[in-house]
Amino acid sequence: MRVNELSVCKRIDKVGVSPTMRVAGEAKAMKARGEDVIDLSVGEPDFPTPQNIKDAAKRAIDEEHTKYTINSGTVELRKAIQQSLIRDYDLRYELDEIIVSNGAKQSVYNTIMATVHVDDEVIIPAPYWVSYPQMVTLAHGTPVIVQTSEENNFKLTPQQLVDAITPYTRAMILCNPSNPTGSAYTKEELEEIAEIMSRYHIFVIADEIYDKLTYDDFKFTSFPTLGEDTKRRTILINGVSKAYAMTGWRVGYTAAQKNVVDGINKLQSHSTSHASSISQQAAIEAFIGPQDVVEYMRQEFEKRRNYLHAELNKIEGITCNKPEGAFYLFPNISKLFHRKSSVFKIEHSFDFAMHLLKEAKIAVVPGSAFGAEGYLRVSYASSIENLERAVERFKKAVEMLS
Repeated sequence: MRVNELSVCKRIDKVGVSPTMRVAGEAKAMKARGEDVIDLSVGEPDFPTPQNIKDAAKRAIDEEHTKYTINSGTVELRKAIQQSLIRDYDLRYELDEIIVSNGAKQSVYNTIMATVHVDDEVIIPAPYWVSYPQMVTLAHGTPVIVQTSEENNFKLTPQQLVDAITPYTRAMILCNPSNPTGSAYTKEELEEIAEIMSRYHIFVIADEIYDKLTYDDFKFTSFPTLGEDTKRRTILINGVSKAYAMTGWRVGYTAAQKNVVDGINKLQSHSTSHASSISQQAAIEAFIGPQDVVEYMRQEFEKRRNYLHAELNKIEGITCNKPEGAFYLFPNISKLFHRKSSVFKIEHSFDFAMHLLKEAKIAVVPGSAFGAEGYLRVSYASSIENLERAVERFKKAVEMLS
């Protein structure tokens, strides 16, 4: 007779806790103790949710939009998403090709769980968002990590992609603009990837949650706009969290072929069901209401990027590419390795991140969390005043090393 012990299953044992949440948790604990921590670790706009969106949520409560909705999201919200995709990219999906979930993170998770078979390989360019490989592992797939280079602005080359493809390759995850590097692909670069995907019959999970945050007149290209065959092979992920400063509202969506959306719908019906009814009403306003606040936030992020990029590159031992999008910098700190802090020797990016947290009270995320040792992810989703203070502390923390 089998002896059952109360323990987690083996597939969960393979999954680690999100490193970004670990750092953020430590920073919050320090803040709770009254310490003046500047938190540049979490990918969350510091702007308030726009007032018109908050007002829509308040109306939703008053008008009793507080009950269950359709599992895939209200018709009104899916119509708003449909209209926004036409407005922004002339990209057309039927309502039954769109499903709303509890944030873009769940949208990615649902997509992987619904489409990746046991032992399927999923190509993930590194640096990658921390949850991608873990999600593939949970689906009993195999994450295939392809290391990109700083010299190529952390973007996957066509040859790297071809070299990573095997008979077991099912999909590729493309985060554009990238979390954690902020790098964004040009239309020409995406066309090369699309051609390879078509040639090898592979689909793309296109995470475009940062699509509205690009700088220096960079023209963002949504992957499924590259042609009908590319659209058919693309599972598009997006949401309201980054562009509309709505991280806590938890509304994301997937747009794809109907059979894929149907599969996701089944999965979601047995897990979380629909996103919050009130949040859905707020998201309608986000998608179809005035968009000027999105442009205001984008301009502010661009000013912050320019400032922090210039200042970090002035610090001895640090180099940093200038990214095209998102709200992260990904500085190279490897020249600081083998130096000593007051407590320990800096051998890894985690060591330096902890040095910054303990000695300078700055929270950042080590590059190792994203599959890129020797780097840090630094969010500039914070006020210029905070960034100025952080730069001064950063300089002093480096000067402390011997």
